[in-house]
Amino acid sequence: MKMKLLALTLLWCSATLLAQDYFPENEGVKSKNNNYTAFTNAKIYVTPTQVVEQGTLLIQNGKVVQVGSSVTLPKNTVTIDLKGKTIYPSFIDIYSDFGVSKPKKAEGSRRSPQYNPTREGFYWNDHIMPEKNAINAFKYDEKKAKELRNAGFGVVNSHIQDGIARGTGILIALNGKGDDSQRVLDDRSGQYFSFTKSIASRQSYPTSLMGAMALVRQMYTDADWYAKGNVDTKDRSLEALNANKGLVQIFAAGDKGNIVRADGIGDANGIQYTILGGGDEYETIADIKNTNARLIIPLNFPDAFDVSDPNQAMYVALEDMRHWNQAPANPKILAENGVTFSFTLNGLKSPSKLMDNLRKAITYGLPKTKALEALTTVPAQIMGRSDKIGSLQQGHLANFLITSGDIFAKGTTLYENWVQGTKNVITDLDLIDIRGEYDLKSAGETFALSISGKAEKPKIKVTKDTVTYSSKMTFKDEWLLLSFSKDDQLYRLSTLVKDSSIPLTGSLSLPNGKEAPFTITRNKPFAEKDKEKVAVGTPEIVPVTFPNIGYGYSEIPKPENILFRNATVWTSEEAGILENTDVLVKDGKIVKIGKGLNAGRAKVIDATDKHLTAGIIDEHSHLAALAINEAGQNSSAEVKMEDVVDPEDIDIYRNLAGGVTSLQLLHGSANPIGGRSALLKLKWGESAQNMIYDNSPKFIKFALGENVKQSNWQSFSRFPQTRMGVEQVFMNYFQRAKEYEVKKKSGKPYRHDEEMETLVEILNGERFISCHSYVQSEINMLMKVAEKFNFKVNTFTHILEGYKVADKMAEHGVGASTFSDWWAYKYEVKDAIPYNAAIMQNQGLTVAINSDDAEMSRRLNQEAAKTIKYGGVSELEAWKMVTINPAKLLHIDERVGSIKEGKDADLVLWSDNPLSVYAKAEKTLIEGATYFDLEKDKLQRESISVERNKLIGMMLKEKESGAKTQAPRNTKKEKFHCDSL
Repeated sequence: MKMKLLALTLLWCSATLLAQDYFPENEGVKSKNNNYTAFTNAKIYVTPTQVVEQGTLLIQNGKVVQVGSSVTLPKNTVTIDLKGKTIYPSFIDIYSDFGVSKPKKAEGSRRSPQYNPTREGFYWNDHIMPEKNAINAFKYDEKKAKELRNAGFGVVNSHIQDGIARGTGILIALNGKGDDSQRVLDDRSGQYFSFTKSIASRQSYPTSLMGAMALVRQMYTDADWYAKGNVDTKDRSLEALNANKGLVQIFAAGDKGNIVRADGIGDANGIQYTILGGGDEYETIADIKNTNARLIIPLNFPDAFDVSDPNQAMYVALEDMRHWNQAPANPKILAENGVTFSFTLNGLKSPSKLMDNLRKAITYGLPKTKALEALTTVPAQIMGRSDKIGSLQQGHLANFLITSGDIFAKGTTLYENWVQGTKNVITDLDLIDIRGEYDLKSAGETFALSISGKAEKPKIKVTKDTVTYSSKMTFKDEWLLLSFSKDDQLYRLSTLVKDSSIPLTGSLSLPNGKEAPFTITRNKPFAEKDKEKVAVGTPEIVPVTFPNIGYGYSEIPKPENILFRNATVWTSEEAGILENTDVLVKDGKIVKIGKGLNAGRAKVIDATDKHLTAGIIDEHSHLAALAINEAGQNSSAEVKMEDVVDPEDIDIYRNLAGGVTSLQLLHGSANPIGGRSALLKLKWGESAQNMIYDNSPKFIKFALGENVKQSNWQSFSRFPQTRMGVEQVFMNYFQRAKEYEVKKKSGKPYRHDEEMETLVEILNGERFISCHSYVQSEINMLMKVAEKFNFKVNTFTHILEGYKVADKMAEHGVGASTFSDWWAYKYEVKDAIPYNAAIMQNQGLTVAINSDDAEMSRRLNQEAAKTIKYGGVSELEAWKMVTINPAKLLHIDERVGSIKEGKDADLVLWSDNPLSVYAKAEKTLIEGATYFDLEKDKLQRESISVERNKLIGMMLKEKESGAKTQAPRNTKKEKFHCDSL
């Protein structure tokens, strides 16, 4: 019976605790605490810019009632004197997973095909889950909450960090003594997105960044289509996406490049995302600023590398060394450029690391006001909750910190973190700080006591005449207990410390068992040593370059007016090779070709005994990319290589050194219908967008052969598996595209399909196919498919059996881009011959020599020369195979590919005949700007060596100071090929 009564009593108590304001009160006599609490005589940061000296903060029922220097206190007020203390608003983290765990990883290793969703009534792709709500997966975690409160946080914004469209978040007050009815400030606090797939699904698509971007674009298109009532079936995902449009939209980008990518998608759909960055925004600050996005910035600065071993140090990339040195200045640079940002714990191993990194950012120039804003008012503004959190204005939640002083100072103690008016003790507010330097005198001896560490957990060092003794000290409940050993003899004392007044007296227990009086006097107070501060002032930061890696430039190259005098000019035109000829470049164009030209104010370059050519063009390249294949389906016509251009790929610079100025960045060959190409000018130091040809012709990659039927990676989950299946893929998709266009032209509503739109462009001659090919049977097959649907294939690339069907290719009107002498590297190229290019040219085809390899592409001049040996091609015709011929295949021959008046000044000055193995590119120009200079390259090599040694020296000093280091690592970029997954 007693147990039943106890259970009922506990149930009643539980119900009382959980009761809402509107719950009926039918049992017993209850009283509600309506007292006020006043915190007086404190320095109060109402906001980061509104500070009250000797102020009073008055709170009641979890909210701020009044704050100021003269506050009238009601009679029922409990007063807490905070003389010498400081009050700040509690911090806010708006990118958290607090209380919300990720789903379990899907079992099994094999991926499912694209159109195999595991859910009914939802979007076709499992990685799109806007219907998810964090509130449904939320469970308050007091242990984690305490850890966050100890770091100064009062509110976190949490969501399920899984998938591309992740659903809504939840805004939580870290109130351990309340319940969810109080803690949950908003159960639909924002809508979340990323470029990362869900771990809970084995659905294969997307397999790449460009696939994820295409999926997000199509998702928004489908949501609009659905919202207009064009779909008969119910889609809970799209309904949720549309319903949550009015919430703050937060995108997890994770680095500077993805910030720009995410913002571009947002702009196209009328959305201004708040974006999670990666801490590298300083490298492209102009592009970041132009997004106008509000950012969420992690403070996970990298540790120095342990470069004490010279052999290991050589493997650390200069860009990684620079990032260690430059990253702490990222918040300062964002602030200087007017970028709105908040801070997040995301990426930190522990919340306790936050303050150390904040202090580091401040040391590197971040104003303290901006630091405080990024933790309080800015996150509140981003979440649209400035009326409730982020400051201590009247009516706001009573979320505040009590500190011993400047919260960003190294020695400051955080005493309490109040959340919704509930006190959370971090360090005893009445704690006596006994740290300092002392003398202990007893029995005719004097010992030096040095008490340091944290005020709440001090540590002691006992010395005499430079000899340090083994010692132990505790300080608890005002009692100081000390013992130390001298010559294996133990000394012990205890004394009561009521306040910080010194001296202290008492009796010291001596080793002989007797006691002697002692006196402890303070010589000087404790002073915090800043181990991180190597020198007075802001630490030295190496300059950012464009791009910010080795061989980056201090300034982006600018066009110059240049006269090349007395060169051997390879025009790649009917004029052929011109001896002792001048070429005048002005405003990025070739304006005049002739002898004895007037330079005017142009810079004159003596090109006597040198050769001037048009820049080399690589029709088939995979360099300057972050991904090559979207392999999740048999058609990837919706993806764009322009989305994944990597302007920091060192192979751009290396190709400029080989005279390459333009290339086609092609999708790989994982599927019959690949992605859309990017035509690039190798403008080293420019942004990805500025490298892409303006008014670019439209291309797409198709593929035939072993790769598309997955012969080499044993995947049996995707059609096609045979060469005849490949043909049916083409037939099926083009038939669908025809039907799609008919519906589109009918005037009836239609679902905009990015994939079908691309294929329609092919049917209409608006987009050109560059097709990966080897075997003659498949080459014939695709030409027949194209003729059946009344379009032409533009280019067969690789085309190593082109010599067998060159006459048929000529009849079809297709060009060829081939290797010079690759053969026997897989079964389907066993019939390749080095005479292929010459034979196809003799049949009237436009023939180019390509690389498909980042290393070979910088030697395309030599690859072209091989056609002279294998086939007897003339020097000029051989040279055309890497200049005007690829320009024709890419439909950019009116702009580049030859030296002709009016064309872009994409030029290379060679030290020798450009077809010679001895020839070096001395200068490579794009639109009149010098992007490679052989003499400057030598200086850069020396500069890089000096900079590496400087950074290594800094890292060694960092290690000597006791700072944590990381092991050296090699971050060399993968070189992509057609089959890279």
